[in-house]
Amino acid sequence: MNNPLLHQDLLPDFTLVKTEQMETAIDQILSDNRVQIQQLASQPDPTWDTLAMPMQALDTRLSNAWSVISHLNGVMNNEALREVYKRCLEKLTEYGTELSQNASLCNAYKALAARPDFNELSEAQRKAINNTLRDFHLGGVDLPDADKQTYASLSKELAELCSKFSDNVLDATQHWYKHITDPEQLAGLPDSALAVAEQTAQQRELDGYVITLDFPSFYPVMTYADNRDLRREVYEAYVTRASELGPDAGTWDNTPVMADILQRRYALAQLLGFNSYAERSLATKMARTPDEVLDFLNQLAAKSRPMAEREFAELQAFARDQHGVTELEAWDVGYYSEKLRQALYDISPETLRPWFPVDRVVPGLFTVAEKLFGIQIEARPEVKTWHPDATAYSVSRNGEVIAWFYFDLFARQGKRGGAWMADCRVRWRNQQGSLQLPVAFLTCNFTPAVGDKPSLLTHDEVTTLFHEFGHGLHHMLTQVEVSDVSGINGVAWDAVELPSQFLENWCWHPDSLAIIARHHETGAPLPQDLLDKLLAAKNFQAGMQMVRQLEFSLFDFRLHAEYSPANPIAALDMHRQVREQIAVVKAPAFNRFPNSFSHIFAGGYAAGYYSYKWAEVLAADAFSLFEERGIFDADTGASFLHNILEMGGAREPMELFKAFRGREPDVEALLRQSGITSEAA
Repeated sequence: MNNPLLHQDLLPDFTLVKTEQMETAIDQILSDNRVQIQQLASQPDPTWDTLAMPMQALDTRLSNAWSVISHLNGVMNNEALREVYKRCLEKLTEYGTELSQNASLCNAYKALAARPDFNELSEAQRKAINNTLRDFHLGGVDLPDADKQTYASLSKELAELCSKFSDNVLDATQHWYKHITDPEQLAGLPDSALAVAEQTAQQRELDGYVITLDFPSFYPVMTYADNRDLRREVYEAYVTRASELGPDAGTWDNTPVMADILQRRYALAQLLGFNSYAERSLATKMARTPDEVLDFLNQLAAKSRPMAEREFAELQAFARDQHGVTELEAWDVGYYSEKLRQALYDISPETLRPWFPVDRVVPGLFTVAEKLFGIQIEARPEVKTWHPDATAYSVSRNGEVIAWFYFDLFARQGKRGGAWMADCRVRWRNQQGSLQLPVAFLTCNFTPAVGDKPSLLTHDEVTTLFHEFGHGLHHMLTQVEVSDVSGINGVAWDAVELPSQFLENWCWHPDSLAIIARHHETGAPLPQDLLDKLLAAKNFQAGMQMVRQLEFSLFDFRLHAEYSPANPIAALDMHRQVREQIAVVKAPAFNRFPNSFSHIFAGGYAAGYYSYKWAEVLAADAFSLFEERGIFDADTGASFLHNILEMGGAREPMELFKAFRGREPDVEALLRQSGITSEAA
């Protein structure tokens, strides 16, 4: 038991975890599980205590080890770890398929569900069993043996392809950089971006400045660089990542990978009796049919596109009349949008940075959560982490620790881009009565501190932090003790973004901004004039932002709904079709956005990216109750806690939403919150 990944520690000791131990641990756990599952599946009269509870124990032991390996692959990536991760992922995929197609185990669960005392089980227990039976069907348990083999092969190939897609994006992103020695080429960039570029150059032992495709470097160039040629060069490198075009043309091309993924997803769906992968995807979501999703997205598009068209016309007129730009290109949009925002509202993200130092925003975030949900959060520097940037925290209620989480907030080499929450440990109570507390990984890619200046966030980054922490609260504040439906487990994918998007609202209210925003040098609150400008600019280009997200959602859903061997539409062609229908910004012919769309080709959002908008409707409508009663109203906060956060996946999300809001969600709440009205258009 010297392998730390085989220990059932609540908080892993990351200083002891070695790459060479990872595959050994997974092999050991899978071997042990297979022996025990055979025994569990063959028992004559299974009960919750003799079947479901032991299966939870096996799943928990495996997920506790894999969560650490998977997390380290995302935040401390290197070649050796990547290879081990791939081999382990292949074994886990094989095991998962084997489990989902185990007819004896499925029959044991059917026998458990058919027991006369089934309804005496708790709601969470019944939901877990019903979900398990559904997942057996979706895993191919009902298939003939030959089709089971096909299903297993497809699942294995898909896991490998999705991992390859992700690796290609990471490699393409981290390989490209631009070395600049003449500061004039970077005219317009704010001091914060120049400092990052200078620090990046020093880390590479170069003079001057280095621009990379990591977001904290890419975004300021597209938003502030006066040098149009530089903006185009960086834009082209970014939108051609992992494609057959661009500076690394063909080196990490995801074009054939996407085609292979789509072909296998379709084949998998067909095996299970679905007409498309989109139908297969909806089997575990709130939305019931592809038409329902497409109607929802098209309804939002119809309501928001007129406003987006007006906003883009305004931007074109501004660029032409004020700056002499006759044709606005994709690499100009961010730059002139920022100029227009400053002209209209006299405010920019850089203006606000000094009031959002990380060491103020993080405690402010905790204060908001404490006021809303009656918890206390404390940094625990004694807990060992994987990197000096990472910090552990405990969450308590009435003096008792109820959860833990880790923050890893800054971009660095070897760390996957973006922001996410993942579970390290899931809340559940074992057969001996011991309670495993939930533990969350919360990861972002913000600009780190430079020199003696602290990390200063843009308001968008503050919103991202609140978003991920909302996911974390959903995971950590659950009161469910059945692991399959505890926290975010078992939550319909198109409802899982509700708590995250809900919490973003506290980044926009004067009462909460008074807590979050303090000047990093003086400690002064955000001045009233800046607060007024921030709130006035809240819905700047809201229509353009809405249609951009709808573009991604429609592209993803239509691609998975319409693809078939008889209609093997390429991802790029579908993206062009959708853009012609909905986009207001013209994309250059070299744009290869699908090739780096990791959410749908390497994450869990295939035929599910619409979930962001679906859940945004839920979040806007939920927040409207706080707008009516006060954003820190204790009773409303307690109701959201008890009806949404604590319930995890133990009940259907529509039931939970109605229990909180008193009715079904209303799409008008989102349009109103975004300022998208017929009058505005």
